Amino acid sequence: MPGRKDNRTSEQEISVAVLRICADAPDGKAKIAWLKKQIPDYINLTAEDLKRSPTRRNEAVWEQIVRNIVSHRTTEGNIIAEGFAEHSPGAITITQAGRTHLKHMGY
Repeated sequence: MPGRKDNRTSEQEISVAVLRICADAPDGKAKIAWLKKQIPDYINLTAEDLKRSPTRRNEAVWEQIVRNIVSHRTTEGNIIAEGFAEHSPGAITITQAGRTHLKHMGY
């Protein structure tokens, strides 16, 4: 799958799943805990994704990527920086631009 490095799911792939989950939410908003619960239903996580994070003992590597979406929100290419989503404490909300982006991706 494109974007995979070392058999891990990329931040871009996780970001698309986050947008899809938010788009499916009645108000377009999803709490981080809910995103982490739902992502395995949207992505086939690899064995490398499921390994314990070396920097966060209570999280798998892929869960840390979800948090990175928020912490990297000013970085070019990030769904928040690109205007596809907005961050509020503990949650992510899809924007109209995010819905259009998903539509262009075939979702």
